[in-house]
Amino acid sequence: MTIHREGYRTIAITAFLFGVINLISFSFLSGPLPWLAIALFIGTLGLFLFIVSFFRIPSRIHTINDNQLICPADGKVVVIEEITDVEYFKDRRIQVSIFMSPANVHVNRNPMSGVVTYNQYHKGKYLVAWHPKSSTENERWSVAVKNSHGEILYKQIAGALAKRICNYTKVGQQVKQCDEYGFIKFGSRVDILLPVGTSINVNLNQAVKGGVTVLATW
Repeated sequence: MTIHREGYRTIAITAFLFGVINLISFSFLSGPLPWLAIALFIGTLGLFLFIVSFFRIPSRIHTINDNQLICPADGKVVVIEEITDVEYFKDRRIQVSIFMSPANVHVNRNPMSGVVTYNQYHKGKYLVAWHPKSSTENERWSVAVKNSHGEILYKQIAGALAKRICNYTKVGQQVKQCDEYGFIKFGSRVDILLPVGTSINVNLNQAVKGGVTVLATW
């Protein structure tokens, strides 16, 4: 396991606060209120370990198959439905949405290899990630990728806690399946828009792993 570069600054700040709080706590409370000093230590240690865990990149064997689309994120499948895409395709698409809790790995990976044909950041609200309107009203970053099989769109969507979406792609870039393309800080969701007729390999409420679980088959 390694730590994502997006977490270096946050982890450093958290470590500094952990040290300061406990230095003050044990200096002034260890004598008169030792139980409170211990409770603060345990609480702040738990918070620090949670922050470190949030930015983890676990070691995995990724699924590479040109005939398959791979889940771009860890989490739970919360939506599988046919919708009308008003942003890019302007037609009917199958939407699959993966909700990422704060406890999930938050690295986002390309579902397939291809060329980036669209890249657009949208300002927006911070509705809870499972809200039906979060796909169109929340802050989000949309990327479309095309290859010989077809073209798909995937959106990084901010939630009530997520206040920063990181995206590392640009139009014209050649991307590889399961390579990292972004990161969302502190919980959110990813929507994937697929051509109607695509064979979906996941089910509602299924727990999936980014870069590993097969989302769909061409």
